[in-house]
Amino acid sequence: MSSDPQPVYYDNHMHTPLCKHAAGEPEEYAETALARGLKGIIITCHSPMPTGWWPAVRMDHAQLDEYLALVARATKALAGRLDVRVGMEMDFFPGMEDWVRKLIDRCDFHHVLGSVHYFSPEYRKKYWKGDTAPFFQQYFTHLAESAETGLFDTLAHPDLVKNLDPDLYEFEDLREHVGACLDRVAVAGTAMELNTSGRLKSSGQFNPGPEMLGMMRERGIPVVLGSDSHTPRRVGSDFNDALDSLEEAGYTEVSHFLNRQRIDLPIPLVRASLRPLTDAH
Repeated sequence: MSSDPQPVYYDNHMHTPLCKHAAGEPEEYAETALARGLKGIIITCHSPMPTGWWPAVRMDHAQLDEYLALVARATKALAGRLDVRVGMEMDFFPGMEDWVRKLIDRCDFHHVLGSVHYFSPEYRKKYWKGDTAPFFQQYFTHLAESAETGLFDTLAHPDLVKNLDPDLYEFEDLREHVGACLDRVAVAGTAMELNTSGRLKSSGQFNPGPEMLGMMRERGIPVVLGSDSHTPRRVGSDFNDALDSLEEAGYTEVSHFLNRQRIDLPIPLVRASLRPLTDAH
């Protein structure tokens, strides 16, 4: 008698209503994960930042305990059915490293994502000078710098900046600079995310796209899958296609984090455990 393969993989990037632009309770995200054959989820909502720093898209500092309790509630409710863990998505912005470090040290996160959000008001005010070419380069430089802080397990949506203007984003013009930045990421030992929500953005591609993914593989940079779900229905979305992209780039393994320790799994094992999206509720 045959049985379905045991779930082995996690969706490593998703949000809660505390960030002010997501919908649905953690338990709802968990139910979708169960339907899609995942072993677990790691909630990684947008972290608090210093007072007044882009507050419209993140929890307030006073809500941190509420966030931890929200995830703990789901962990308890899903016990024995799905593994629900707490993580955080933290912004990298030069000068705020100590603040981020103190927040991470305060909590027992399982996965810490580092993000360079080029469209934050503070980032654009400081770095946007009206010319896309140097702005694109600055973004990737900051990506490398974020890895070198040692604060983050994984760099989220690592070519996000291409969505600024896909018509002006020419990867070949950036290849040399991106390569130099990826060299720095590889030396730092930081993983990078293949974020499937990129298909919903202006570029219509995963983040990163195939060219950059291939360069990551050449440098041995591990990859973690994340849906970046802001609604329960998106949990695990396009993971099979993402695994295809990894294999096309030459990867044989895909990773995730628990207790901030990286776990590498063979892609065929992960693929076999996932249920077709049409089977999801």
